[in-house]
Amino acid sequence: MNAPPDDAPAAGAPDEPPPRSLARRLLDLSLPVIGLNVLNVLALAVDTFMCARLPDANVALTALGFATQIIFVLMIAMIGLTVGTVALVARAYGAGEHGRVNHLLVQSSQLTVVLAVVVAALGVALSPPLLRLLGASGPVLDASMAYLGPILVSLPFYFLGLLYAAVLRGVGNTRLPFIVALGVNVLNALLNYGLILGNLGLPALGVQGAALGTAISYAVSVVAIVALLRRGAVPGVELPLRPRPLDRPLAAALARVGAPAAADSVILNVSFLAVIAMLGRIDELAVAAHGIGLRVQSLAFVPGLSVSMATAALVGQALGAGRVADAREVTRSALRLCLGVMSSLGLLFVAFADPIVAFFAAEAGPAVHDLSVLWVRILGISMPLFGVHIALVGLLQGAGATRASLRINLVGTVAVQIPLGLLLAFGLELGALGVWLSFPLGFIVKTALTWAIYRGDDWATTGVHASG
Repeated sequence: MNAPPDDAPAAGAPDEPPPRSLARRLLDLSLPVIGLNVLNVLALAVDTFMCARLPDANVALTALGFATQIIFVLMIAMIGLTVGTVALVARAYGAGEHGRVNHLLVQSSQLTVVLAVVVAALGVALSPPLLRLLGASGPVLDASMAYLGPILVSLPFYFLGLLYAAVLRGVGNTRLPFIVALGVNVLNALLNYGLILGNLGLPALGVQGAALGTAISYAVSVVAIVALLRRGAVPGVELPLRPRPLDRPLAAALARVGAPAAADSVILNVSFLAVIAMLGRIDELAVAAHGIGLRVQSLAFVPGLSVSMATAALVGQALGAGRVADAREVTRSALRLCLGVMSSLGLLFVAFADPIVAFFAAEAGPAVHDLSVLWVRILGISMPLFGVHIALVGLLQGAGATRASLRINLVGTVAVQIPLGLLLAFGLELGALGVWLSFPLGFIVKTALTWAIYRGDDWATTGVHASG
């Protein structure tokens, strides 16, 4: 369905707030998202920080590296559902259709619970063979499963938390999930401090304690958000608890937008799994270093990803109101913001890679430390490139043009990154360095292709509308 022209009126649009530049609106929406994502990453960083102080730190850190990849795989379908929900919610909100926003919230909540139960069951069955395929064995395999068990049980809460943060972002409210996350992260830190290391009168459960603390925090977060929505904390957004019949046309619309995003995530996870498999066959310590680097990378990517999420919401609202020019202006602001912030962070990561790694893995040993420093510096050098790509992905997701993003990822990852990783690591015998160099090389291709789409007009006319 074609998007309305730039000068089309937004029928039924909500009362507009006092005039603000689109760049300022983007920044205002992004800042709480940055805070929320920082808190989410810190929850993972707490695991790494405390597990690095266990007597068997190398085993614990390697297990976390393997388990993290399995969690990424489990997230695939949920990523598709959240991307589809945000695109439709933002379009409906931009068009002033508040009743449809609430309908989307209820229907997506029900779909999320069903999805989480199915994914958890698959995770229980498939995690052991997947871990073995990646190269985990012996104590590392046991520790990885000890971590995954509580996470799988709490998956409905984890998925619902992601969904509610995404829906609220789609209607322009990013403060509520951030405020809830502040309290929940304090709880998570206290629980992990007690359950991992045996402090505060709690049992010392090691890696499994990290998962238990995180799982409890997921549940508390969702209960808090649901209670606040039920009390009218967000005007116009309601969440009835009584189940409703499945809206099949809506589910189909969510699938049309979300399925390509889920497939996109499949490709990314194939890439991550291929990397772990390659590193596992080069040196298990390189897997531990990769896991540490991923924690650092997650923190470094927070500002760019947060701006991208806010961009998707504002682009969706602009297109729902028929303002294509506004969608372009939001994207230009996102490009400037992402490039500046990510480049600055990249310089810091290159300059201070050594103390950063020491903070995350104080007891990991010199081999893991040196490999982690190498990986973090490669990430730092690549940050400006990542920033441009991340901003443009926000545009495509907000427009519902997820098929274009899927095509780009197919070329950049399957045709470039993975083959280059194999060639550099094994053909040219660069080992872990070759595997890690394939990341920025693949992103060069992805960024060039995404930029070409942005320069055209198809993204504004191929996305779905909230009524789709």
